[in-house]
Amino acid sequence: MQVIVGIGNPGIRYKNNRHNVGFQLLDYYAEKKSIEFKTSKFDYYFAEGEIDNNPFLLVKPVSYVNNSGIPVLDVVNEYGVSLNNLLVVVDDINIPIFSIRLRKSGGDGGHNGLSSIIYHLNSNNFPRLRIGVGNNFTKGKLPDYVLSDFEEKDITELKKVFDLGTLLIDDFIKYGFERMLISYSKIIKQQKN
Repeated sequence: MQVIVGIGNPGIRYKNNRHNVGFQLLDYYAEKKSIEFKTSKFDYYFAEGEIDNNPFLLVKPVSYVNNSGIPVLDVVNEYGVSLNNLLVVVDDINIPIFSIRLRKSGGDGGHNGLSSIIYHLNSNNFPRLRIGVGNNFTKGKLPDYVLSDFEEKDITELKKVFDLGTLLIDDFIKYGFERMLISYSKIIKQQKN
């Protein structure tokens, strides 16, 4: 089973925040696949589906970003998931806005949600799908920026990002990270030509 975890904060107040782009992509994906999130006995919502006999689980922790690692560890333990089959979708201020980057493993890049996941899993060897949310803030204003909403003018660009994210998640579910990375490279190459 492949597990895709979106990082974000629970509640309507945070729904359109830049920090919640992980939740936003999973909501978009669930809608495309006609599946719905349900509550679990742990601190996360989940939605189950299958593509070509490949089962998957979408997960949205409800522990707030900074404590994302606890519910992620619960998911890994509950479903016996290999970390290679765990994809974390996260916002990133260090890459261009409305871009996607894939990493097979690595540090937290200053993201408290990733830091929590790495700490609780006791490993940084899990794939990530990072979405650029921009970095148009002054020194000391990072929390305000990531907790600000995307603007109305951003919606078209976000939809493009979510459409690409949907294709990549499909590949991750069917074939794993390496195949997803190959697809991503081909798409980026086509966009540049």
